[in-house]
Amino acid sequence: AMLKNIAREVWAFDLEWIPDVASGRRVYGLPNDMPDNEVLHLMWAKGGATDDNPQPFLKTILCRVVSVAAVIRKKNSDGSVNLKLMALPDTQSDEGHKALDEAVLLTRFLQGVGRAKPQLVGYNSHQSDIVIMVQRALAHGLWLPDFGARPNKPWEGVDYFAKGSDFNIDLKDSFAPFGKGTPSLHELASVSRIPGKLGTDGNDVINYWLEGRVREIVQYNECDALTTYLVWLRAANLAGLIRPEHYLMEQQQLRELLTQRSTAVGNEHISEFIQAWDQLQKT
Repeated sequence: AMLKNIAREVWAFDLEWIPDVASGRRVYGLPNDMPDNEVLHLMWAKGGATDDNPQPFLKTILCRVVSVAAVIRKKNSDGSVNLKLMALPDTQSDEGHKALDEAVLLTRFLQGVGRAKPQLVGYNSHQSDIVIMVQRALAHGLWLPDFGARPNKPWEGVDYFAKGSDFNIDLKDSFAPFGKGTPSLHELASVSRIPGKLGTDGNDVINYWLEGRVREIVQYNECDALTTYLVWLRAANLAGLIRPEHYLMEQQQLRELLTQRSTAVGNEHISEFIQAWDQLQKT
């Protein structure tokens, strides 16, 4: 389904999550003193681990969200656009290398969504990102009235839960068939000369977590959000929602934002993203 419209505020977002040992203990009735690595291996075994796939994808309810990142695009009354790259934990702060309590992370992000009411844009977000956030918010007993609010009629307000909602866009649903023909975000982006994975993939996240490398998880997450935004921008151009000259201008605007960010300490991943983007543009 082609994109239909662009809201005044768009959040192209992505999450990272890992198996949650606390949830594993509760679901499988394991003792509190069982070491975390034993709990992890039992969770993977229950999830269908094999020699070829020792760390299978687990049900999202059994996982913990450890990072969220988004490119936020706001359109001003004069038609100009403001762009911002945000992440939780915030890698720009002194605490950016530390884990954030999951309930705090979800509350901050979903309260922000509920207040701003942006158009959410993800890749496989209908099947995974939105699902895990709602499941884990339920698990923590969070109170999120603004995010959860649903209008009586679709045209009376923003609804993140209505089928086909204009405010909950999954680019995978829009541009990818089901089954073996489904491209990954990396494949769709790379073919479109947009940077995808830069030497890290989702399987590395749990190892980074166990080694305390939280900042690197967030950096990986930020790159996925940037990729998602650039694919969305191209989709908006394809659908005629952005004029070709504005499409070029907005790419340049993102490049300027990233160039500014890349000069700060701890932003080597942003420099790598720009280099990969330049290289793909030359091919």
